Amino acid sequence: MADSHTLKLGSRPLHLADLRRVFEGPVNVAIDATALTAVAQAHALIGRLAAGDAPAYGINTGFGLLAQTRIPPAQRTLLQRNIILSHSAGVGPLLDDAIVRLTLVLKLASLVQGFSGISTELARFLERLINSELYPCVPAQGSVGASGDLAPLAHMSLSVLGLGQIRRRGEILPAAEALAQEGITPPALGPKEGLALLNGTQVSTALALGGLFELETVFAGAVVSGVLSTDALKGSDAPFDPRIHHVRGHDGQARIAQVYRELLAGSQIRESHRECSRVQDPYSLRCQPQVMGACLDLISQQAATLAIEANAVTDNPLVFPDTGEVLSGGNFHAEPVAFAADVLAIACAEVGSITERRVALLVDPKMSGLPAFLTPESGVNSGFMMAQVTAAALVAENRMLCHPASIDSIPTSANQEDHVSMATHGARRLLTMTGNALNIVAIEFLAACQGLDLLAPLKTSGRLQGASGALRRSVPFAASDRLLALDIEAAAFTVRQAEVQSLANTLLPSYR
Repeated sequence: MADSHTLKLGSRPLHLADLRRVFEGPVNVAIDATALTAVAQAHALIGRLAAGDAPAYGINTGFGLLAQTRIPPAQRTLLQRNIILSHSAGVGPLLDDAIVRLTLVLKLASLVQGFSGISTELARFLERLINSELYPCVPAQGSVGASGDLAPLAHMSLSVLGLGQIRRRGEILPAAEALAQEGITPPALGPKEGLALLNGTQVSTALALGGLFELETVFAGAVVSGVLSTDALKGSDAPFDPRIHHVRGHDGQARIAQVYRELLAGSQIRESHRECSRVQDPYSLRCQPQVMGACLDLISQQAATLAIEANAVTDNPLVFPDTGEVLSGGNFHAEPVAFAADVLAIACAEVGSITERRVALLVDPKMSGLPAFLTPESGVNSGFMMAQVTAAALVAENRMLCHPASIDSIPTSANQEDHVSMATHGARRLLTMTGNALNIVAIEFLAACQGLDLLAPLKTSGRLQGASGALRRSVPFAASDRLLALDIEAAAFTVRQAEVQSLANTLLPSYR
């Protein structure tokens, strides 16, 4: 029986918070009883069509350019097996368990809506895979994001045949062995079931959602590190006045400014220079609400697109039991996911870009008023000199990676599939980009906390002291040069922690 922590599939739409939970760790899922009834009705219709003479794509015909080829009844089970085998042509590194788990949940959630024609036995098999933490080994490369994520979904589906490999609690085993250890017997494939498993945008969507969730983590960290830098650089809070943002009207901008005001409230450092002669701060301080607010709006918009796609039925053809029809269309084309991934990539690059500019301010004594490279004895010590160079290198790499993938369509399948989305690698690069951006934020976090300590005995606000204190538990003040790579790694870990994330993550769509 499902408990309160079990994720029910088929009873309501999946929310972003549900999907974040799937991404972050193992889950138990349960298929709603009403959904199973719908699955059975669609499967019965497929059975009737398979027994008839009328051509039905993927049921009694070949696939793609071979759609005009009729398949005799005796070969229709072989047809479904063969499509999985022939389409398992992926290459490259294996997708992480988090992405495969999310893909499995998205695929099952789509299939149990009752428009795909699979059997309840196949649905139960996928349910048991998820609940047993059996994650098929799926090569990351080989999909162009139209006709669905065919190659990666084929590799995922090999387990239905007892073939391929499965990762079980970190150990890679032959699929048949892993299934046997859990007492799971693969079902016999019926008409259309192989095609239903392979068609769909679930891999692209899982990768894009993973990128979204990681970008949210980076974004919240960048908000906090940006406020820390503002105080360390004795920046003004006047640019965060709500009246400025009200007259422009962008929601994200206003919300970011509000968080900055709240986090700076009570800072002794801010009060120490309130009457200073400086008229304006550099843009990377003053325009944080405008830049980060625009990024927040983009993130929110793309999150809405991905939430729709996560609940979509995207295989082909689709089964409509109420009218007895099977309709062939193109829901497998992942253009919405490709566009979302491209926009998220741009937002990620910009978050990293403005973050690095603040690091550059912090290490420059002409701009910061702090010791050169944030070290008490510069010359013999280089301080944060190379940390800023690393941040700059990561910014440059992300600029290269954020080239739009969606505009690079290339024809496939003998020109039958002549326009494709490229959503899969467009989404996959997000995880590389967010990893880069996290390290940029970690470097700023280190530099900003170093700058604040150099301003002692003046203190920042209580809430920002909590964030800097979280860092100081693992990374002490740098009085002299030491191995900075370890500090950056520790800072990246700190940025992910609740003491930092909770200061800003309520801005973000999967936390609302």
